[in-house]
Amino acid sequence: MSDTSITALLTHLGTHAKSVEVINPNNGKAAFVLPQFSSAEVFAAVAAAKVMAPTWAATPVKQRANILLNLHDLMLKNQEQFLDLLQFETGKSRGHAFEDFAGALNSARYYGKQAPKQLGLKRVRSGAPTLTKNYLEHVPVGVVGVITPWNYPLALTGLDVLPALVAGNPVVHKIDNQTALTALFLRKLAIDAGLPSEVWTIVVGDGAEVGNAISDSVDYVAFTGSTATGRIVAQRAAARLIGYSLELGGKNPMVVLPGANISEAARIAVAGAVGNTGQLCVAVERIYVPNDVKAEFTAALEFAVGALSIGKSAEYAVDLGTLTSAAQVKRVTGMLADAAEKGAKVFGGEQRTELGPYFVTPAIVTNVPEDSTLNRSEVFGPVLQVYGYATVAEAIVAANDTEFGLNASVVGPEREALEVARQLNAGSVNINEGFRASFASMDSPMGGFKNSGHGRRNGVYGLTRFTEPKAIGVAGGLLGWALKLPSRGAEYKRVSKLLVILSKTLRILP
Repeated sequence: MSDTSITALLTHLGTHAKSVEVINPNNGKAAFVLPQFSSAEVFAAVAAAKVMAPTWAATPVKQRANILLNLHDLMLKNQEQFLDLLQFETGKSRGHAFEDFAGALNSARYYGKQAPKQLGLKRVRSGAPTLTKNYLEHVPVGVVGVITPWNYPLALTGLDVLPALVAGNPVVHKIDNQTALTALFLRKLAIDAGLPSEVWTIVVGDGAEVGNAISDSVDYVAFTGSTATGRIVAQRAAARLIGYSLELGGKNPMVVLPGANISEAARIAVAGAVGNTGQLCVAVERIYVPNDVKAEFTAALEFAVGALSIGKSAEYAVDLGTLTSAAQVKRVTGMLADAAEKGAKVFGGEQRTELGPYFVTPAIVTNVPEDSTLNRSEVFGPVLQVYGYATVAEAIVAANDTEFGLNASVVGPEREALEVARQLNAGSVNINEGFRASFASMDSPMGGFKNSGHGRRNGVYGLTRFTEPKAIGVAGGLLGWALKLPSRGAEYKRVSKLLVILSKTLRILP
């Protein structure tokens, strides 16, 4: 990417006292200097957004929705630039960059079409149909703070920022330092699509300083990241009695049922584990297979992993790209080394420094020791752990034996798989697929049980979470000329008989 293009995108951030060098993960070299916000500058950005909030909230929802649909069209026209940016900042393969792009594209289209249907004033059923009329209105919550990580900078921005905007809220958005350019480019196109520039502000900086400043000043916060940081966000939001949604970590299981096609199950497992080189919260990490086919399944996994190509290409020529940072390499290889030292058998997981400093091949681990870090901690890398089981009931218990509950998978005949899926404690369960069957559906809510999160993104809830529902009741109706809501004892006596008749009638109606 040219220095001129980078400079143009960074203009929105302004000039600040501090800055950091951003590393290109493809070669490990400094790519450009990124300014850093202080907490005081974040507070100022939120204050400015609050000034804009009433004007944006008063903008007709249809007009806000049209901006998203215009953005959708502009994204398609600039698809290749987005893919180039994503590969430049994260080191993804071209295919995984496209998945990232598609997430934001789908969000722009979905919420651009759904917002007018969901956010307008709606007539709702009354408790006393002849005496009252009732309406529901969704009111913007205020300034929304969105905090997104580096692994899916485009998709996660689209899935949180865009619904917050179309719901009528200004957004102050903290993007990770590693992937600021992708978000800045999406914002530029949103402005070209008609979005007022003051409505979406992007800030960057130290995670704790900038993140805490957002949580301490906005009216709602949407966070994606680690469970440890999510707890801090929740505590700070709760102290201020503001709403929040959290999409956090996972240790996602896959249960391979007896009778499943072994080679197909291995293919599904690998595809579910190595998306974005495993740097994906919903990626498959733990696989449970019947004891009598464990060896066969492990061999099939090794074959499937060995067939993957890894490298750098601006075309759809390789399957996997690089890990995104030195910290990621240390995390993945460190967990593998710890497991091996404690008795695990590790296939793969080798550094390919001839390709670049952060390239690591996918790994398959068997005989995982109970006391290894790998056993229960999220890897966030291309690592598949294989465990055997004697009965399906045993596999379900093992799959659920975790502090997390984000995503799960079942491979096997659909009827049996559906029965198992309903017993797994996860916010999404995919049958004969790793994560894409549910994640690709914008109508399907996405989020976690237990320590994997709070609330949901996607679907109608992904939009209405950024609003306050307001109930409006109107006294009067078909019999308003003759009857009124009671206020005196004699009036209650007369009206109560009518309401009992109404209740009995409503009981038998659909």
